Amino acid sequence: MKPYICRALFRTALVVAALGAGGACAFAQEAGGIWMRDDGAARIEFSPCGPALCAVIVWLKSPTSKAHVGQQVFFDMTRADQNSWTGKAFNPEDGKTYSGKMTLSGNRLKTSGCVLGGLICKNVTWRRAG
Repeated sequence: MKPYICRALFRTALVVAALGAGGACAFAQEAGGIWMRDDGAARIEFSPCGPALCAVIVWLKSPTSKAHVGQQVFFDMTRADQNSWTGKAFNPEDGKTYSGKMTLSGNRLKTSGCVLGGLICKNVTWRRAG
């Protein structure tokens, strides 16, 4: 085989290998769907709301909670990077809205409601339901 053909085939193989390896790492995780709080107290469902994600409560273990089914608890959550979002979080227990962050890792979702520019945060871990 001619040397210039070998070089062309080698370069083509390198490009194909690089695209294949890079493509596997470039997929962003999606947070849509139903999530159960790690203590089993609630389930929320994330779905698109305009260009962002929002979540409403779809199930509660205790009917005496200040929260109620259908209540929106996360809104305006926009993607910060491949596996995290920022927006707003509503806490039904105190009736206040906080700056919200969430990070997805496999079937685990960590959400945070923060005050004072993120200096004080309350974290909750969720697992994908179903």
